[in-house]
Order: sequence, then C-alpha cells, then structure tokens
Amino acid sequence: MTTVYDFSATDIEGKEVPLDRFRGKVLLIVNVASQCGFTPQYAGLEALYRAHRDRGLEVLGFPCDQFGHQEPGSNEAIRDFCKLNYDVTFPLFAKIDVNGESAHPLYRWLKGAKPGVLGTEAIKWNFTKFLVDRAGEPITRYAPNDKPESIGPDIEAALNGSTWIDPLARHLPR
Repeated sequence: MTTVYDFSATDIEGKEVPLDRFRGKVLLIVNVASQCGFTPQYAGLEALYRAHRDRGLEVLGFPCDQFGHQEPGSNEAIRDFCKLNYDVTFPLFAKIDVNGESAHPLYRWLKGAKPGVLGTEAIKWNFTKFLVDRAGEPITRYAPNDKPESIGPDIEAALNGSTWIDPLARHLPR
C-alpha cells in the first residue's frame, strides 16, 4: 500500500527530502503561490504550524506556477518572499507542477486518493490543501477558499488520532 512516506521531493534549497522524514506526523500539504488572491493564507498556515508543530503537525508548501502564472519567481525568490512577508518557518519545497503529465508523483497520488468536487482529480487553483494522518494516509482535501483557520478543528482531530473528518462539518457553525 502506498503512503505519503513513499515519496520524496526537492526542498526550496535544492535538497532531496524523503517524505519518510515526516513519519508519524500529521501533514497539511498545500500548493502555494506568491501572487494569488489566496496568498494571505500563508499567515494562517504559519499560525497553524506554530500552534501545533510541537504536537506533530507539519505544513508542507509546494509552490506551483500552473494557475494564472501566479508563482513566476525562482525558488530563492519564493523562499525570500515567504520569509519577508509571512515569516514562514514551515518546510517549503521547490516549485512543481500539480496537474498534467509533469505533475509531481506525490500530487498524482494525492489527487487520486482524495478527488475534489464531483470526483474530479485536477487541482483547480492555488492553495488546495490535503490533510494526511500520522500513518501517511490522506484524510481529506480542502478547496482553495477553505481558510487555514477554518480547518484547525480537523487538524486537532487528526492530531488526536481521528482518521475520518466529515467534509460537510467545516461548513456548519462550530
């Protein structure tokens, strides 16, 4: 059986990172961009990371330039932008494709495991998020407009060992 730990990715500094490094952690995997209307979500992602990293949360940011050319910079420029504007401390990876023939294998697997609305696998825009449990299995997929702070309760549940998240519950008053 395939898990997130079977993949590796190049980090923002150009080093190959086996995702097995994050074994036993809850992961929030996000395709990000610096010039998107959702870019302010970096602040919410960083807040989630800082609030929960000591309990085992890792946020993994994967820059992507496939949507409206909203991530045109080099990996160095992306890293600097994230640090300067949002004080990002969670792991960032090198720019990748999330759709098409050149899609990163991790994203091909995530999309197949957790398709979007009406079963479509394609990532529709920047800041699509995947929550992965401590065993490396995807729990749920979030749309770009799902703000990081709205998924905090789901992260809490995953950190506490829940492997099922009701996708409709986040749209109900809490």
